[in-house]
Amino acid sequence: MNGLNGKTAVVTGAGSGIGRASALRFAEEGANVVVADVVEETGQETVDLIEDAGGDATFVEVDVSDTESVERMVDVAVDVYGGLDFAHNNAGILTGFADVTDIDEAQWDQLIDVNLKGVWACMKAELPVMDEQGSGVIVNTASESALAGMGGLSSYSASKHGVVGLTKSVALEYATRGVRVNAIAPGPTKTNIQENTAGGSADPRSLPFDTSAMRDVPMDRVAEPEEMAGVVAFLCSSDASYITGHTVPVDGGQAAD
Repeated sequence: MNGLNGKTAVVTGAGSGIGRASALRFAEEGANVVVADVVEETGQETVDLIEDAGGDATFVEVDVSDTESVERMVDVAVDVYGGLDFAHNNAGILTGFADVTDIDEAQWDQLIDVNLKGVWACMKAELPVMDEQGSGVIVNTASESALAGMGGLSSYSASKHGVVGLTKSVALEYATRGVRVNAIAPGPTKTNIQENTAGGSADPRSLPFDTSAMRDVPMDRVAEPEEMAGVVAFLCSSDASYITGHTVPVDGGQAAD
């Protein structure tokens, strides 16, 4: 990818799944990576993988729903690497299938705090650094459920619809300031968030993940996290220099069906 080598990227939720794949891809392209995750053990494993491959990475423990924690994450990027060029705001949670009347207030608040407030908190901390530099790219992780309603996932879908709206609005605010903001909308992907939810209850919608997900995918398979990471890297590259404010479905054709 053009324009990633020697730059600095922050990836949240980088201890596993799409976040880990994204962090590894940034490193593969020559970027320094701040590996941010709420779990130190898995985050450090990602750092070790990058360093074993000859890359440069630094772990920072972060809870994206805590604005002070997020601010420290960005401070680490600036202190260690001198700036911040790319951010993949990827951290998210999925608490399981439930009808809207069965979601309690604590579950609702937790999902919104991590999935939507967390993206806002990250951008709020990242944008001043990028604005001062006059350059930068942010990619937020939305979801296929941000592009359509999904029965049994109303709180998750609402949080991810919010990510799409936030992405569009911030992209417009910074369109003339050298900062681009986009999102990806992953379809079914082999990650912990999916595997831990599917099959995790007696709900008939919770079939084994591969079985339930593939029923709705025209390409008839589940994505690998690396396929999401490739799109993130492209959106951050200079090859995507005229793309901002968009949510890119990476879904095996679901949005076309």
